[in-house]
Amino acid sequence: MSRNRLGEETSPYLLQHKDNPVHWLPWGEEAFAEARALNRPVLLSIGYSACHWCHVMAHESFEHPKVAEVMNALFVSVKVDREEHPDVDALYQGALALMGEQGGWPLTLFLTPEGEPVTGGTYFPREPRYGRPGFVQVLRQVSEIFRSAPDKVTETAARLREALAEMNAGDRTGGVALSLPQLDDAARALLSHIDGVAGGLSGAPKFPMPFVFDFLWRAYLRTGDAKLRAAVTLTLERMAQGGIYDHLAGGFARYSTDSLWLAPHFEKMLYDNAQLIALMTLVWKTTRSPLLARRIAQTVAWAQSEMIGDNGAFAASLDADSEGGEGRFYVWDEAEIDAALGEQAALFKQAYDVTPQGNWEGRTILNRATLSQPPAHAVGPLDEGKEDAIDAALAPARALLQDRRGQRPRPGRDDKVLADWNGLMIAALAEAGEALSRPEWVALGRGAFDAVVATMSREDGRLGHAWCAGRLGETALLEDYAGMIQAALALHGVTGEAAFLTRAQAWAETVERQYRDPRGGYFQSAADASALIVRTRGLIDSAQPSGNGLLAQGLARLFLLTGKDFYRQRAEDILASYGASLSERFPHTVSVLAAFELLAAGIQVVLVNDDGRLGRVLVETPSATLVVTRLTEGTPLPRDHPAFGKTALRGRPTAYVCRGPVCGRPLTQPDDLRQDLLGR
Repeated sequence: MSRNRLGEETSPYLLQHKDNPVHWLPWGEEAFAEARALNRPVLLSIGYSACHWCHVMAHESFEHPKVAEVMNALFVSVKVDREEHPDVDALYQGALALMGEQGGWPLTLFLTPEGEPVTGGTYFPREPRYGRPGFVQVLRQVSEIFRSAPDKVTETAARLREALAEMNAGDRTGGVALSLPQLDDAARALLSHIDGVAGGLSGAPKFPMPFVFDFLWRAYLRTGDAKLRAAVTLTLERMAQGGIYDHLAGGFARYSTDSLWLAPHFEKMLYDNAQLIALMTLVWKTTRSPLLARRIAQTVAWAQSEMIGDNGAFAASLDADSEGGEGRFYVWDEAEIDAALGEQAALFKQAYDVTPQGNWEGRTILNRATLSQPPAHAVGPLDEGKEDAIDAALAPARALLQDRRGQRPRPGRDDKVLADWNGLMIAALAEAGEALSRPEWVALGRGAFDAVVATMSREDGRLGHAWCAGRLGETALLEDYAGMIQAALALHGVTGEAAFLTRAQAWAETVERQYRDPRGGYFQSAADASALIVRTRGLIDSAQPSGNGLLAQGLARLFLLTGKDFYRQRAEDILASYGASLSERFPHTVSVLAAFELLAAGIQVVLVNDDGRLGRVLVETPSATLVVTRLTEGTPLPRDHPAFGKTALRGRPTAYVCRGPVCGRPLTQPDDLRQDLLGR
């Protein structure tokens, strides 16, 4: 009997649609078997719970009985949470690109009963507008094409399937010769695309793209080029002061709809905030910017207070919408500010761009992007160097408004716990905690790591991808292992505990068995996972680093930590599998280029019996390529490590710095270690 079958799922996004009059089925063989039995095309709808335009299309069309009647009569309708099935999303986003259409969410595709794409788009309004046809009109036209032109459908489906296979085959022509000067030249070439006023890439909408600015910062560290440094610091400062940042609770929204970082789409994603914590930490190690230190601390506090899931790891996202509208939880009227703050209101309004007319649809998005300075008498003599004093003066007002805002209906939270996104956040917390001397952040990351291992491991030790409502979802993807390997190695580097290194090596072995493409690189899904029409390969960086790029970084670190040449060979094999796409898809290949930098210029530092003074030098020395091993006397290094057999000098805290297969003399003084790392 036909009915909506999403009520049996755990995904918050699917459950948002369980009461639709549409006869939705979740992704799986059952849906395609039904399509074959009924000889109907499949309507595939992919979105996620924090997606504003997904909500719009749901309210306009999927909740409308007349639209649902047409869908139920002509199609087998399948609803997919792209965060539960990123491999499905990646495949069909690729198909839409091959059709010449811009991708995004909601993704709306029409498939054959075998899962082959034929046509589609993203958001369709119920009635024709925005230059788009109405959704019912599209449904009837597509159904008629399937009915009256089956040969054309078959031909189109075959052509797209062949193109998808070619797209996911990678470049088999061999590796491209790389050098660090080439990476530096590529970074400088990106400078022409940087917005010189607001930072970020020029134009709108404006995405944070932390992987791009990580690449620019690494080039700055290698070259000392002040223009590269300025592009990154400008971007982070403008974002940190803009409306894309939540100035009351912390955390960054997914992107800005304008070029000034003022008006975001208000959803907050775990992966964005993880990568931004990591980037801000890397930059802070050089600049010691008080603004970045505050934003790191505030974003960690937000993650801890609002994003811990039921299993102890981090939940996926916060919705953009509440009370039926986008951003309502976050925006203010001047009268609300006056009523809440009283005598503090004037200072706050000047600092946070609060005006009677508002700055967004008649209301105000709090921001410091105008860099308005409060009156000097409010906090004492002020100049541009007194931002700390300004921030401290405004803190009581922010706390009052946060309490007032907490009384509003809150945006929904997607409680799914995703292994890959947690890996990014855990690694960021470990690195930030060490850099800013906040051991509680390291402990927070460790707690999430333990939760993933405890609740998202199967009986055979393999990971699952998503956990929600006490149920572990399908087998992990490449990104899950790559992210959790990064997390394990970050915790190993900070704590020195061998168990984290052992865990990372075990996960790398699983990846080798289940995900390796014999032609080079790695597939996104496991060999025994549910089959797609084409087995995808995660090669290209999007909002998150690609699976292959992140894995290559992990393998490069494992090589530097253990000396095992197998890891180096596999990392280089991933690089070779990119071929010409390294440059053709640049900068969406920079995650794998970071792995190349580690292989070419990685520095192994071994600390024996450190009392904290030598380790602090590592934090204070700007570098993106240090790989640290912490040992106590008597604990051996792996036999293949270049420092194998070396011990503490006369029992004192000792450091060894190794470049390639050669290790320097034992160093016991922090200044000597600092000079060695700086190459002096």
